[in-house]
Amino acid sequence: MSSKTTSRTVFACQQCGNQSSRWLGRCSECGNWNTYVEEQVRTQPAHTGKSTARSVSSGARALALKEVQFAQANRLRLGIRELNQVLGGGIVPGSLVLVGGDPGIGKSTLLLQLSHDVAQTFGPVLYVSGEESVQQLKLRADRLGIGGDRLLVLAENDLDAIVEQVTQIRPTLAVIDSIQTVFMESVSSAPGSVSQVRECAGRLMLLAKSTQVPVFLVGHVNKEGAIAGPRVLEHIVDTVLYLEGERHQSFRILRSQKNRFGSTDELGIFEMLDSGMREVLDPSRAFLEDRSLQEVGNVVHVALEGTRPLLVELQSLVTDAAYGTPRRSVTGIDLNRLHMLAAVLEKRAGVSLGGRDIFVNVAGGVKLTEPAADLATALAIASNANNQPAGRDVVALGELGLSGEVRRVAQLERRLLEAHRLGFSRAFVPAGSEIRGQALQGMTLHRVATVADAIRTLESSRLHILASASDLPAAVRRG
Repeated sequence: MSSKTTSRTVFACQQCGNQSSRWLGRCSECGNWNTYVEEQVRTQPAHTGKSTARSVSSGARALALKEVQFAQANRLRLGIRELNQVLGGGIVPGSLVLVGGDPGIGKSTLLLQLSHDVAQTFGPVLYVSGEESVQQLKLRADRLGIGGDRLLVLAENDLDAIVEQVTQIRPTLAVIDSIQTVFMESVSSAPGSVSQVRECAGRLMLLAKSTQVPVFLVGHVNKEGAIAGPRVLEHIVDTVLYLEGERHQSFRILRSQKNRFGSTDELGIFEMLDSGMREVLDPSRAFLEDRSLQEVGNVVHVALEGTRPLLVELQSLVTDAAYGTPRRSVTGIDLNRLHMLAAVLEKRAGVSLGGRDIFVNVAGGVKLTEPAADLATALAIASNANNQPAGRDVVALGELGLSGEVRRVAQLERRLLEAHRLGFSRAFVPAGSEIRGQALQGMTLHRVATVADAIRTLESSRLHILASASDLPAAVRRG
């Protein structure tokens, strides 16, 4: 019997990887329209004894868990502290890491700086680009001040040639920029297709595990913000990192969406400069540097990203609706959360918002997902709607329920210590919170049970400050 491979035609969804024997207008798995592309899939007869599944190593035997030798010292601890934190303490040998982000956000710049750092400290690094020539890579490296003879660059799209180079050089680290541009000759579909991305990622996973060379992949994102290509790509890799940020702002946030070797709650913060990515070692202070002098509608919140407290300013603008239906617009928080908070403010606190447009922005391009920002958002909206300043020394923390109650948040004391370090003297916190820290002396804690209590307390404290100021001599007030 013949043992040669055979091929068959399938239609594969370019978003989720679902396959069909015929073309479909709408994918039955992910629901996207016009995403099916015809591809040729090659298969081998079963009698050849070759499995389509790949093994990490041949001739492996089962081991008792206590026999497995691994030390944290084996990690490559980087000179880039923010990357160390996101990766869980450094790069694990043999790991496969996917870095995604919008075009032009700084993925290639960050990985080129990472390559330089590893090359300087540990050994040779191979940087493979399928999008730029070696001359273009040289221009980028010169702009970033990167050089040396241990950073090797290669312009190649053929994965077989890339694997051969990695096997020969055995670098400390390999970077592939990007997974959507490399291809395998044995897969008869275009680079970037579902089949190519899946097969190339599987081959690189086998390469990383067998040689113990960590491999970083650059992945493009689609219009929904997810990694382009099949979802199986994110299942194959060990770590998925997303580089986020607004194109017109300098801050970039590196988030861990998946990490087999560390926490997925950590983030790293960088600033994009002409000379490349610079670590932001005190992000709370950096995000508040350009804080607005306008107190109406602005309230500071202490977010918790992993183990790091982060002060961000929530800004709100409430205006009369110019058209029949009021607008609700957000940047940095969930729109459905804003709808809920607006309803709670109107129903439980008597803030009139029915015929008014509401705009909410998180300054600095930060995206907040935790409900602990509810109270700060609500106070910012109420402050602007009532035209009452919230105060530049105020922070607010608490989740809001549909009854208007303020619920407790995790690690409140750590958040308050960060606010106290930066000079904030008043904090609105849930009434049932237990705070034992002695380091918060000098900070006034307003314990509020409902959002209505918080608004009343904010107004009464403002009136008290105004009354105290009016008792001062005129010369002191002017000073």
